[in-house]
Amino acid sequence: MRKALLIVLNVSVYLFAFLYVSPIVWTIFSSFKEEKDLFSWPPKLISQPTLTNFVQVLYKTQFGLFFRNSFVVSLSATFITVVISVMGGYALAKYQFRFKNYVSTFILSTLMIPLQVIMVPIYLVLSKLGMINTLWGLIIPPAATPTGIFLAQKYMISAIPDSVIESARMDGANEFQIFFRIVLPLSQPLVTALAVLSFTWRWNDFLWPLIVVGSPKLYTIQLALGLYSGEHIVQWGPLLAMTVLSMVPVLIVFIALQKYFVKGITTGAIK
Repeated sequence: MRKALLIVLNVSVYLFAFLYVSPIVWTIFSSFKEEKDLFSWPPKLISQPTLTNFVQVLYKTQFGLFFRNSFVVSLSATFITVVISVMGGYALAKYQFRFKNYVSTFILSTLMIPLQVIMVPIYLVLSKLGMINTLWGLIIPPAATPTGIFLAQKYMISAIPDSVIESARMDGANEFQIFFRIVLPLSQPLVTALAVLSFTWRWNDFLWPLIVVGSPKLYTIQLALGLYSGEHIVQWGPLLAMTVLSMVPVLIVFIALQKYFVKGITTGAIK
């Protein structure tokens, strides 16, 4: 009975994995097809491969500009997110101050507020500050995420003993020395996990750039994908090729840092 249940679970895992990966695989193979082969019947996973779609995207569009905008926004927002999250999480995990529990509860409660609820007030604030239709308007508002502070707080409670910090204080280290020489090195898995999550969120973000940016010169890759989806005509070949190219940086970042990413996510969850 137990063996049969194990087999069912294994088959279910492989089935869900196949269902999850199959659209990505189909997109990758379809990006190498000609337009006429995309809608051929019966459908073929592999036909005569061609690089026409990629050539059109790389040489006949402003893909380099879109890529640079996405890279600048994602990297800058990731840096700010990691700094704010680590410092905020450290303060909530290791310092005792008045109303600490209320502050933690308030930050945790903001996790349940969707962007659609607060985007109008944020837009009005950015408009007053003159940050509409700028890259700073894409970088600053999403940088302070409650998810990052929550993960950092849980990680530091579990992974950094209070005795280490107290010993450093007894040895004469000030708070800045403790943070930069002890807390940050011990938080490497956390920093890596936050960096991967933040970079992925900002790179794949579509709604906020759509609201803030109006000039095509400031388009990110996700907005640029909409250029191939016209009202009457959709250029599927270049659209699929740009989609595949847009996945490459995220895959590289995740594959390179997956070891630390998993450790950083699970450390605060299992203790």
